[in-house]
Amino acid sequence: MESANTLCPGRKCKGGVLAHLERLEAQTNISNRKSEEPTVRKKESSLRTKIRELQQQRDKLRAEVKQWRARVKEPPAKEDPSRTVISEQEVLEREWRNVEAILEAYRFTGLSGKLTSRGVCMCISTAFEGNLLDSYFVDLVIEKPLRIHHHSVPVFIPLEKIAAAHLQTDVQRFLFSLWEYLNAYSGRKYQADQLESDFCDVLTGPLQRNALCNLLSFTYKVEQGCQTFSFSARLLYEDPTAALPTNVTVTRPGVEASSPPWEEHRASHQMLFRTKPLHKVFASFSKETEKLHLNLVS
Repeated sequence: MESANTLCPGRKCKGGVLAHLERLEAQTNISNRKSEEPTVRKKESSLRTKIRELQQQRDKLRAEVKQWRARVKEPPAKEDPSRTVISEQEVLEREWRNVEAILEAYRFTGLSGKLTSRGVCMCISTAFEGNLLDSYFVDLVIEKPLRIHHHSVPVFIPLEKIAAAHLQTDVQRFLFSLWEYLNAYSGRKYQADQLESDFCDVLTGPLQRNALCNLLSFTYKVEQGCQTFSFSARLLYEDPTAALPTNVTVTRPGVEASSPPWEEHRASHQMLFRTKPLHKVFASFSKETEKLHLNLVS
């Protein structure tokens, strides 16, 4: 009892030491709760603010969805001539934007162009094996329907056929198809010109060709040792968008049946004409002759 009185000096301790400890613990808990209350209230306030912000965002999104649904469900208005004019204008503006995009996309190809007061003037440049060749233009009027105002495309290129197939539905396809025809024609013409100018000493007669340069025929000579042999060639380009022939015939004039070695030469020539540009075939003939001469000299 002396120890109990020591814990409760001057007064009587009710319930003993254990009761007194419980009262002290309860007072400590109350003090801790009071010190935590400001922090809890601050967190609750922050959460309430965040909730209000999210609710406002939700309400805004709901309103936007409601407006969008109302526009979608809105019944079509009666046909209005002014509205029809606006629709056509929108279509034309879209065509202008498409043309501008095409011009930008074709800056690094054989196609280029500039906008005009009527529409766009396209320039189609051709090339073969890195050599820039002829250029052609097509002046397009941007209206419904699209139409060609004037052009410099040769008459033997099927411009009207290409336009009928693609101009109204796909301008890019129209331009690319036209470029294929023109580029292949320029490539064939370039090869024929190179043959006439650089290998005229090898030709034994005039080079015959049509306007489209898709049919060539000529005679040429090839030296083998101390002998010179003549061949006739006929090159047909059945694909108008190709720069190499699809059908090649090589014969020896005045000779009905060739011996096996020369038959091999004829077959080899046909294969070369099918797979290599015309002027490069004759360049290879010249190299073979030079090698043969060097071997004979050595």
